Amino acid sequence: MIKDSQAPALNELDRAILTELQTDGRISNVQLARRVHLSPPATHARHKRLEREGFIRQYGATLDREKAGYDLLCFIHVSLHLHQLDQVEKFRNAIRKIPEVLECHQITGEYDYLLKVVLRNRKDLERFVVDRLTPLLGVGRIHTSLVLSEVKSTTALPLK
Repeated sequence: MIKDSQAPALNELDRAILTELQTDGRISNVQLARRVHLSPPATHARHKRLEREGFIRQYGATLDREKAGYDLLCFIHVSLHLHQLDQVEKFRNAIRKIPEVLECHQITGEYDYLLKVVLRNRKDLERFVVDRLTPLLGVGRIHTSLVLSEVKSTTALPLK
């Protein structure tokens, strides 16, 4: 589904609020108001409006993947044999149900999809590719890259 890129414009205060919330989603309204130099009621109203308008999709904790037991971070390129709508949708629905897949992007170029996948070890990687990914209807080619080190990992958008 293609989303409309004509989102409501953000002013400087909205960007400041969103930047602070990206840094610390648990910040109190009073602390947030101090940081953006606005009264707490006005900050709260803007915060709630930004939620209603969909600028803030969700709140959550960012976990340390290695401490949680996921030693491998992989990027897996996937090509489909056929690009018929029903097969594409079946592939997408199957991928959405696999918890190890953190992200799935339809891309241009030699492959059709790029998956960001977390796994515990190389045996899990083997099982994932052989038992979960390869059997999916329509999968033609798979290319896996292992991450050696994360140079930068963020979810914060550059709003300023």
